[in-house]
Amino acid sequence: MRPSALEVLRDLSLVLGRAHVRWYVFGAQAVLVHGLPRLTADVDVTIELADDRLAALVPALEAAGFARRRSDAEAFARERRVLLMAHPRSGLPVDLVLAGPGPEQAFLARAKVVDLGGTRVPVACAEDMVVMKILAGRGKDIDDARGIIDRQAKALDREAVRSRLRDLQRALDRSDLVSQFDRLIGRAPKKPRRRTR
Repeated sequence: MRPSALEVLRDLSLVLGRAHVRWYVFGAQAVLVHGLPRLTADVDVTIELADDRLAALVPALEAAGFARRRSDAEAFARERRVLLMAHPRSGLPVDLVLAGPGPEQAFLARAKVVDLGGTRVPVACAEDMVVMKILAGRGKDIDDARGIIDRQAKALDREAVRSRLRDLQRALDRSDLVSQFDRLIGRAPKKPRRRTR
């Protein structure tokens, strides 16, 4: 992980710790933690924060050296569920996603605390990162999921990933998430070949 990202996480950890806010790192920085080399220029975290505490968090972040990326950052966060900040010392943007009920609460509960450059940082576990990446479904997300699966081959709890994806399929009325995971690990049923004469 680049020193600039470590600086962001150190400063963020101090602010969120003082405010007693539960949080975890996800996105590209978490992909790096799980062993997959990745170029990235931002820091993504999810925070558990009631809307009425948002007004106090923003000044606390600013006092620690963060800056708003939008003048209406609080209103935007209430509407879009993401607080857009920057960390001018490192030059990195920071997205603080406001956790909602459901999967994000479960991701919070399962986050693993990792020592990153002397700072203890909660990071989404490998299984949840695979789930998030498959759910996002973009090409780079699927590549990240494949990379985490490959790097964590022995440690990854594949049945936990399947179970979480099945739960999301039911909740979202989808049927493609488990099959996408099975394709990534090479377990997808093969389509029968058409015979040619």
